[in-house]
Amino acid sequence: MNDNAHNKFGRRGFLQGVAAVTGALSLSPPSTAGAGHGMPAAGASDFRSLPVPESGYQSLGPDEAGFVEALVNVMCPADSFTPNGVDCGLAIYIDRQLAGGFGKGERLYMHGPWKAGKPQHGYQLPLTPEQFFKAGIAAADEAAQQKLGRGFADLKSEEADTFLQDIAAGKIQDARLPLDSWFNELIYPLFVQACFADPMYGGNVGKVFWRMIGYPGLPAVHADDMVQSRGKPYPAAGHPKSIGDFS
Repeated sequence: MNDNAHNKFGRRGFLQGVAAVTGALSLSPPSTAGAGHGMPAAGASDFRSLPVPESGYQSLGPDEAGFVEALVNVMCPADSFTPNGVDCGLAIYIDRQLAGGFGKGERLYMHGPWKAGKPQHGYQLPLTPEQFFKAGIAAADEAAQQKLGRGFADLKSEEADTFLQDIAAGKIQDARLPLDSWFNELIYPLFVQACFADPMYGGNVGKVFWRMIGYPGLPAVHADDMVQSRGKPYPAAGHPKSIGDFS
């Protein structure tokens, strides 16, 4: 990625953005944020004890699942902080959201009229998020075939990364639907949610992203603790607690 693209889409860039919004997390590098505070840094060896992500897809078909698995592995490659996106459960999270009320458009007005809107209005299509997601997969895969001679799942990681950057920047068009809107307003938000949601929803397996940024999980709802620890490593972040830990 170039510097501008990394600031917008790079894993470290969006983590810093999330931390800045919350105001309660240390922006120190994950490898040093917990030094001397009882918060061990995550390392590759820690991944061996992570639970295995759920198996089976409820919304995605085989080819769609292959696309999404390639997508999350490109957007979240394995490194010293986390496993790859599939092993982090990101594909499962996205699938579960598409199969549920969000994907079915339960909270959307779906009766039209479908007029062209301004960019700030979001996409204006007679499609549920699930339908839009799948239509985008088909369009993006077709564009990859035309541009690079292979489907998205068969691209090398560098090619796939550049291809996604071009989609997000509006450089790759499809006559049937807005691919830039598909990526920026649907794919990317779901990806970020998959990283940081409670593990009970399928992603963030083993709370690996919470550990990486020093987020303690449910204990962060304690306002006094948040005020006292604002901008500093939170003492309980070494062992974050999820909904499942309290049920």
